[in-house]
Amino acid sequence: MKRFLPLVATACLAALLTQSASAGLFNKSDQPQTPSPNDPLAGNKSKQPDKQLFDKAMTAMKKGRYDVARLDLQTLLNTYPESEYQMRAKLAVGDSWFREGGTAALAQAEAEYKDFITFFPNQPEAAEAQMRVADIYFMQMEKPDRDHTNADRAEEEYRAMIQQFPDSPLVPRAKQRLREVQEVLADRQYEIGSFYSTHENWPATIARLQSLSDRYPLYSHSDLTLIGLGDAYAAEARYVQSLPSISAPAKQELIKAYDDRAADAYGRVVTHYSMAPHVEDARERLIALNRSVPEPSQAELAESEAQEQSRIGVSLKQRAMFLVKHGPTTVNAARIGEPTLTDPAQVNAPTVNKENSAMFNAAIAGSPVPATTATPAATQAAAAAQNAQPGNESTTPLQLESVPSANSSGGNGPAIGASIVSQGEGSNSAPAASQSGADANANPAASNPSTNPAVPGAATDPGAAAAAAAAGVPGAQNPGGLAPVGPNNTTLPPVEKPAPAQAQTNDVHGANTAQVQTGTNTGAGAKKPKEPKYNSSDESSSKHKRKKGLDKINPF
Repeated sequence: MKRFLPLVATACLAALLTQSASAGLFNKSDQPQTPSPNDPLAGNKSKQPDKQLFDKAMTAMKKGRYDVARLDLQTLLNTYPESEYQMRAKLAVGDSWFREGGTAALAQAEAEYKDFITFFPNQPEAAEAQMRVADIYFMQMEKPDRDHTNADRAEEEYRAMIQQFPDSPLVPRAKQRLREVQEVLADRQYEIGSFYSTHENWPATIARLQSLSDRYPLYSHSDLTLIGLGDAYAAEARYVQSLPSISAPAKQELIKAYDDRAADAYGRVVTHYSMAPHVEDARERLIALNRSVPEPSQAELAESEAQEQSRIGVSLKQRAMFLVKHGPTTVNAARIGEPTLTDPAQVNAPTVNKENSAMFNAAIAGSPVPATTATPAATQAAAAAQNAQPGNESTTPLQLESVPSANSSGGNGPAIGASIVSQGEGSNSAPAASQSGADANANPAASNPSTNPAVPGAATDPGAAAAAAAAGVPGAQNPGGLAPVGPNNTTLPPVEKPAPAQAQTNDVHGANTAQVQTGTNTGAGAKKPKEPKYNSSDESSSKHKRKKGLDKINPF
């Protein structure tokens, strides 16, 4: 009995503890939860219709019923304009289109996010909406050799997000996405520059690679970009060396200028990208140019090493997946460093041609080679010298001189006149005798032979006119105009009748020889030629069927 009482007490105490714990568990959901900025009425048993609509829309969105969710959210926005869920509902409409995916749905999502930023520009969710807009174009980016429209828009939207919302916690993520987008755009520019270099179009190569180096310094192949830029300048120096029409001092000055620019590009690889894979190639090229190899500083070494270590290595499996992946590859993008937010001035091929023109003009004139862009006037001279082929001795550009007209010189100087020659009536090839009155007034030198020595048959002085008249020169008796050229008789000869046609022949099969020779045709009363006898055993036609089997021996 003494042992039984403690067991009963222990059982009762356990039952009481279990009941209190279960009561606390069931009453936990009834306690109000802490409200959050996203849901101010979270955990409250509110029977407000706007909250019920919002909760219903969120439940439908979790289940993938985006059309039902948008319908409830639009009802909330239209029915309760003063609701505290107005902002969250507006953003949730864009999220429903974003989660649905597809080109049309993403376009609708972008429009909703833009409207949200317009209506709520100072809210923290505006940065989230701008980030989603940039992500829309990021997801639709193509590979570097494809259309780059989405990549350009993604770069623009990420820059807008960083600049408009600098205090947002989403800024680090936006910067990393911007580095990845710029990696894709830089890869495209590098492929175009490499294409121009294979075709030996050095101005276009220099323009592309120089713009790439200035705009995207965090590019994973920046070392190859600068090496290609230096090789393009070195190729320009070799081209100058092959020109025979430039003097030796000018040629040496141009070669030195191009070698200096090539050495500057190689030196930037050694100093700014000292830990890059191809830095030794740049060192070898500097040694080949007889230039000193610069030494990078400790800060430059640390920065280059940090950039190279931040890049993610690509495994063989990932390379195989990249072959079938729709979008571009961004694993080589740097994870540190500030991306470019403002594009520098772009270098184009016409600018490089102008610079080359200024260099050629300065070298030919014996002055120092300028380092700035040349003027358009000097561009023509340098382009002519650069495109000169072997055997051309003259390097001076062609100049156009203004020729004075007869009116400006007062009729005494040389003039160039033009007359309209029309065909006379009743003549096949004779020109008209004189110009019209309007043409004579427009060009007085042409109508006055005494002041226009270029006109054939015109007399320059009265003595010459008398001598020409005595010699019988045509036009001397008409000093005020030109004498008509051509025969005096302008009557057309009569039209000749055509020769009679030959007799028509009719090559009829089976016709007699007399009919064929005389060209007569068989009329209605002519005798029809006899057809050859039909052999049914060898021939067959639509009228006569070939006999088969026992019918061959049947005479009927």
